[in-house]
Amino acid sequence: MKRFFLLSPFLFFVTSSFSQLFPPKNYPQGYFRDPLNIPISLAGNFGELRPNHYHMGLDIRTEKRENLPVFAAADGYIAKVKVEPEGFGQAIYINHPNGYTTLYAHLNEFFPALAAYVKKQQYKSESWKIFLNIPPGMFPVKKGDFIALSGSTGGSQAPHVHFEIRNTSTDINCNPMLFGLPITDNSNPTLLRLAVYDRSKSIYEQSPKIFPVHKIADEYSIPGGSVTCNFSQIGFAISAFDTESGSTNRNGIFEAALYNDEKAVIGFEMNNIGYDNTRNINAHIDYKTKANSNIYLQQLFRLSGYNNSIYHPANATGIVDIGDGTIHTIKIEVKDPRGNTTILRFNVQYKPAATGNWQAPGKMFYPQMLGAFETDDCAFYINENCLYDSVHINYLKSAPVLPSSVSAIHHIGAPYIPLRDSFLVRIKPTIELSVAKQDKVVMLMNSGNKKSVEKVQWQAGWASATFRDLGNFQLVVDDQPPVIIPVGFHDGANLAHAAKIVFIVKDNFEEFKNFRAELDGKWLKFSNDKERSFVYKFDEHFPPGKHELKVTVYDEAGNQAMKTFSLRR
Repeated sequence: MKRFFLLSPFLFFVTSSFSQLFPPKNYPQGYFRDPLNIPISLAGNFGELRPNHYHMGLDIRTEKRENLPVFAAADGYIAKVKVEPEGFGQAIYINHPNGYTTLYAHLNEFFPALAAYVKKQQYKSESWKIFLNIPPGMFPVKKGDFIALSGSTGGSQAPHVHFEIRNTSTDINCNPMLFGLPITDNSNPTLLRLAVYDRSKSIYEQSPKIFPVHKIADEYSIPGGSVTCNFSQIGFAISAFDTESGSTNRNGIFEAALYNDEKAVIGFEMNNIGYDNTRNINAHIDYKTKANSNIYLQQLFRLSGYNNSIYHPANATGIVDIGDGTIHTIKIEVKDPRGNTTILRFNVQYKPAATGNWQAPGKMFYPQMLGAFETDDCAFYINENCLYDSVHINYLKSAPVLPSSVSAIHHIGAPYIPLRDSFLVRIKPTIELSVAKQDKVVMLMNSGNKKSVEKVQWQAGWASATFRDLGNFQLVVDDQPPVIIPVGFHDGANLAHAAKIVFIVKDNFEEFKNFRAELDGKWLKFSNDKERSFVYKFDEHFPPGKHELKVTVYDEAGNQAMKTFSLRR
């Protein structure tokens, strides 16, 4: 089923049954060009589901190659540059006179004048990782100007260019597919499964009824075409994906809307999402099912702790009341930005039945309310912004197993309960610690396959730290410094024929910080892409002759490692 568009050279309008749920679209068409000189092929689209975040732009393939020229999408000026080990890697932000900002990420190199400016600022701040605001008149660009070479830096797994369009004044990301970029898409979204929930219970204290879907003629349905429920307040979720013409890559869907007996109930739309809101994907998907079975289910109901959501209308809950016992016809429409639409239709009816009285263990905590749990040697505090849905958070205690542990292991909640904000954990050690030992104590967190350590703060014999995951927590003494490993050279080496210097840093808790290299007492720029190794490529800052290179690294507990090398070039 196709939707039709009225297109002018400058405006984008959409008309469909979705209009009663979603605001009209009005974006300039043809203003922005393709940032590459090859046909656009997507490895990821806007709103695609990623761990702990929505994908906030388009991932444009670069034919499995790096160092393709990247071009300014429109006239403007370079406003910001970012260099970081993860995330965007190396990125350029361009402000445009029409009120939008374009972003180009995972770049290998900036154009020469910009690269020289960034390098100068890195040496001035003595930091390879940098986020620069650049004066508007310094680097003006015209549409189609060369700005960088493509790459795979930062949180990239393969060569591509990540491309975003933002509202400059609000820094909110718009869906680039709404700006008329030359991307052919005549394929409808694909539905995979339907899930049904009892919305009188916590989303984290149930397992949904999951149904496969199949296509009949031009619409989808479920086996038998109907669902009976022994609960009257129900919510729905779907698994779905979208493709572009000529590609089998499973991209994310753009919009989905729920109708009960042809009356619009709720819908969500992948557009106008800011980075301060992207973690709220964990309220949009069934986080527990994803954590336990790796299946993405996108909810067509809003959890009470999800504020500023992607759902429309803003006050809609998405709960469908079927308590009258009659048969209700449910329709779910899924569409892409080009108007290609897929429909799932089925019936649902309430049939009361006896149910058990099972209740999850632990204390109940609520969204938008401060909650606390305290024992003689452990306490935790859930603030108003932590939870998306009401849930029981259970607490258990067990004996430590690590030789360096100085507390019990405190089990708080479950990894499948997501947190929007950090929560505070306080633990009392099981042995008396000297001031020197206290200074080497970190709190170790294990949550599923995640592990992290945080330096603790001490108050009245208690150690505290904040985390963004529930799981297992304990205090450990970390008095082992990191290990600095030179790669391919040694103290006293002659590096006249080498192109670079590489170090690997290892730590017993796999976390370290504050890497610093000095050549003859002056800071030397080592990059740290993907946090794998530290790399210095020889330039004018390492002239021929004999030099002393000193490398210093600290870990989370403050342990210091330092090595000095006498090198010749």
